[in-house]
Amino acid sequence: MDDILKRFLKYVAIDTTSNDESETIPSFAGERDLADLLKTELCEMGVEDAEVTENCFVFATVPATKGYENKKTIGLLAHLDTAPDCIGKNVQPRIHTKYAGQILELEDNVVIDPQCYPELEQYLGDDIVTSDGRTLLGCDDKAGIAIIMDVVHRLVTYPELKHGKIRIAFTPDEEVSIGGASVFDVEKFGADYGITVDGDGIGEFNYETFHAFSYDVELEGNNIHPAEAKGKMINACTLAAEFDRLLPQDMRPENTEGREGFIHLYEVNAQVESAKLGYILRDFEIDGLENKKLLFQKAAETIEKRYGKGRVKLTGIHEYSNPKAEIEKHPELIETCLKAYRNCGVKPIIKPIRGGTDGSTLADKKLACVNIFLGGHNYHNCREFVSIQAMKKSADILLQIVTCSETQE
Repeated sequence: MDDILKRFLKYVAIDTTSNDESETIPSFAGERDLADLLKTELCEMGVEDAEVTENCFVFATVPATKGYENKKTIGLLAHLDTAPDCIGKNVQPRIHTKYAGQILELEDNVVIDPQCYPELEQYLGDDIVTSDGRTLLGCDDKAGIAIIMDVVHRLVTYPELKHGKIRIAFTPDEEVSIGGASVFDVEKFGADYGITVDGDGIGEFNYETFHAFSYDVELEGNNIHPAEAKGKMINACTLAAEFDRLLPQDMRPENTEGREGFIHLYEVNAQVESAKLGYILRDFEIDGLENKKLLFQKAAETIEKRYGKGRVKLTGIHEYSNPKAEIEKHPELIETCLKAYRNCGVKPIIKPIRGGTDGSTLADKKLACVNIFLGGHNYHNCREFVSIQAMKKSADILLQIVTCSETQE
């Protein structure tokens, strides 16, 4: 079995499902279990300064090759947690060797049909890993961790590979609103720029994500016994439905693609007396995001005109920014990555991410992070899958990036 596959299977066996209700970092104890394992493995490789911080960040350094001490420092990053959207406990991976285009049949009548998921066709002949259909797989982002660990192992094993100082970071709670990267110490990390290994299909290269904002919408009703409700009751459940109808349906995620932003209602808690709606807003342009915020303000005003002042409370939170502007300050990083793709026989597919990575938050802290692929798809659900050959290709590209002189000048 390939080393990269062995590592990956070991990592997905540890439940690291982050908890969006937690107010602590890490949000789930299992993240520390994986962090401690990674520290042990790094130390066994000979990485002397590997540490796990109080907030469950794994930091480590691969020192520069002699004569390369003054080169740029590159940071390699992946996240420890898996998304709470789907069960991440007791993952039972299945390896589908030499995939031939068939429907992948899992437990509980779960299937991954290439007619529904044509991305599978990119991996004909590859070895595909899935869960058994009862849980997610966890390749987002344990495949990224396995890729980075493979690169570190090669760097310390083969001293003829020349490179500047390389910093490693495995981060908690990327998948939840608490955002582990929000407390990431960029100065301590000490990288000139970074590479997150948290992308999708083979060949993808990303340096642009959404601007991200969230709204909690609290609605106040007036609960009266329904027998005496006429002219008195204000049903907060009804207010919630009306509020959502005031937002454009064509901006829902299921109606958008490409560079279109969206407004996503992801949570509803409602009773007659009160209701709460959770929304996320996404747009690649800051003006587009501001226009979406205005839609919420107008909807709140409309509800209060109908039902009275004080019926709506909006609480907004900035989540992360599009990192494009910060990354484009470092054209040498972009060009070196694209060159590494081509040198490894992979055609780069430059596309924006319809989501965020730790690099989005780190760009707000002035650390430019591009994002490279894992070879995985269908993240956050039980139909998640990853190609082992694509993971190995990602590791080859990452190795070439960190040993390429253009990124080190």
